[in-house]
Amino acid sequence: MKKNTTPTLEDVARMAGVSTASISRALNDPDKVSKPTRERIDQAIDVLGYTPNFGARALASNRTNTVGAIIPSMANAMFASGLQAFQEVLSEAGVNLLVASSGYDPKEELRQIKALVTHGADGLLLIGNERPQETKDFLEKRNLPCVLSWCFKKGSDQFFVGFDNKQAAYDATSRVLAKGHRRLAMICGIRSGNDRARDRCAGVKAAIADFGGDAVLSEIIEAKYRLEHGAEAFEQIMQGGTAPTAIICGNDVLAAGALMRARDLNVNVPRSVSIVGFDDIGIASVVTPPLATVRVPQIEMGRTAARVLLARLAGEGVPNSVQLKTQFIDRGSLGTPPI
Repeated sequence: MKKNTTPTLEDVARMAGVSTASISRALNDPDKVSKPTRERIDQAIDVLGYTPNFGARALASNRTNTVGAIIPSMANAMFASGLQAFQEVLSEAGVNLLVASSGYDPKEELRQIKALVTHGADGLLLIGNERPQETKDFLEKRNLPCVLSWCFKKGSDQFFVGFDNKQAAYDATSRVLAKGHRRLAMICGIRSGNDRARDRCAGVKAAIADFGGDAVLSEIIEAKYRLEHGAEAFEQIMQGGTAPTAIICGNDVLAAGALMRARDLNVNVPRSVSIVGFDDIGIASVVTPPLATVRVPQIEMGRTAARVLLARLAGEGVPNSVQLKTQFIDRGSLGTPPI
């Protein structure tokens, strides 16, 4: 029986008729190798099934060309476009991406951070700013380059690529108030351990307080980011005392769930109650009626976060933070209040 052997760099060199140094250059800096030589090397690699030993290269350079990203949930589309854009920029730079999910659990996030570091991640993309001191200490001791996204904080020594959740929610609420609504309610995400949910709720409160007069936030219900939880929260609000004329939701999934339950209860949106979301994911434009929502610059955020992280890994000077703008999208779910 023929013994299976793993092809080596020397095997490729013999078949291509070049030195091992030429192969290393072709793999690491192909522009420095002539086209005919690259073609011979590529053909030998294909024939032999050679795979470069990235582990050995990592030991030599103290770099793995791999970064990690930990998102709160893979079940929520709010992170999909941004993460795809993040990976595309990394791929263009020859950097690989490892993705993990925390399930909105700070302990699980730390466990995933440790796992990615163990697997050699050179840097990390993390979502949000709030995490336990134990996690901050772990990252600081290892001097691991990190970019924090989906949020923005002024006056911090950390690297942010994101937007101001509080201001975005403030602006959306101001648009709702400008339509004539005075009785508002909110379905927000779980605020404990989630600075984005907390900031969005704070933005709604601040806009109503600044508007003054008879504008009130009659009820706030926290819910996990799932359709059924948005539906349950909507029903609870509408079956309370005096129903609001507008409900602001912490994201589009909660808002879509509220729309579903409104249809089940024969509550007309927006004639009886308006519903506003946050994120402008794909579902926002296809539900009936289409969701008025806050458009988050996911693709720009992902691309910029990748460029900032790559610059940090290369030791280049970069700004402490990059603040991106959101945009309010006025669609059919937002109308004037019933008379």
